[in-house]
Amino acid sequence: MSRPLLIIFLTIFVNLVGFGIIIPLLPFYAETFGASPVVVGLLFAVFSLCQLAAAPVLGDLSDRHGRRPVLVFSLAGTVVSFVMLALAHTIVMLFAARIVDGLSGGNISTARAYVADITEPKDRARAYGLIGAAFGLGFILGPALSGVLSHVSITAPIWAAAAITLVATAMAWLWLPETVHRARAGVGNPFRYLPRLLERPLVRRVLVIDFMYWCAFAVFQTTFGLFVARRFGFDASRTGYFLAGFGLLGAVIQGALIRPIVRRLGDKPTFMLGVSCAAVGLVAAALAQSVVVFAVTLVPLAFGIGFGHPTMASLVSLVARGDEQGRVQGAASAVESLGRTVGPIWGNGSLQHVGDSAPYISAAALLLLTLLISIGFHVGDHASSQPQSAPAR
Repeated sequence: MSRPLLIIFLTIFVNLVGFGIIIPLLPFYAETFGASPVVVGLLFAVFSLCQLAAAPVLGDLSDRHGRRPVLVFSLAGTVVSFVMLALAHTIVMLFAARIVDGLSGGNISTARAYVADITEPKDRARAYGLIGAAFGLGFILGPALSGVLSHVSITAPIWAAAAITLVATAMAWLWLPETVHRARAGVGNPFRYLPRLLERPLVRRVLVIDFMYWCAFAVFQTTFGLFVARRFGFDASRTGYFLAGFGLLGAVIQGALIRPIVRRLGDKPTFMLGVSCAAVGLVAAALAQSVVVFAVTLVPLAFGIGFGHPTMASLVSLVARGDEQGRVQGAASAVESLGRTVGPIWGNGSLQHVGDSAPYISAAALLLLTLLISIGFHVGDHASSQPQSAPAR
């Protein structure tokens, strides 16, 4: 692994450590302030809503001024948000912390564009597999830290996340080389080029798939804590340990299996296989009535995420020309943020008003629709070899 790819790997890893800490902790932390499940969903959603506004801007800035300064800014914003979260005394302060994190949270989309800068199209699935492994490892250490440190205090895991992210900020500042040459960088208002991107049928279709996929995943992710608390009586600590085990399985799948599977099947078939596995896992999880059965149902779901995350990112990169990776990745991040805005609100709202099985059943139905839309188109290396047209102004 090259040093730039290693630094990107570590950057995403620590970002997901912090996010992994928040997932099992936030529902229980918010409940200490009297939050309902719907409010918990809104806390997850407001972060993604702010990302929706900020990600295209950050993507465009990374094209014009380079990936490195945007990554450093994003990581520093995450540090500030964690400190605000740990010091919060009201629900309003919780929302303020999540807003700060969302507005500065462009590190994932920028990191994806960075990976596209330093890899050939044929190698991107493998590179994104390594990034996917960082996701998995982050979801091992993050929930595990949350489980262990929540015995100390409810805010101890948040302080740990702030410290880890501060280290990552320093690493990116000191060691990450730049890849973008400003002479080739895109210019223009990012909110003006988004409609133009959506005029391209292949880009539009992939972004719709991206939205639906992440919306379904956000339903599972943000309702997990309340689901296991209601059905199995889990607390923050047990939820953290359980998610750590799930993250371990996901890291193994994304780190070890994705390359041979993609080599044999290709990006899109692997993605469709992942979506199918995830839908089966969600339905089975919704029907599980014991902890053991529930744990077994998460295996196909882990395979679904392990196959789906890196190939979805690869499909997005392959519909972008070389000089617009930051823009297309910024647009994809915005679409994903919209999915992660709708998903938590729908998931937690249906859990509160319909029942604890409703979020997972509806997420599985959305994945099946995603599967249908994924049929009948091809994404190849042609996207990166098209003539370089002038950017929208």
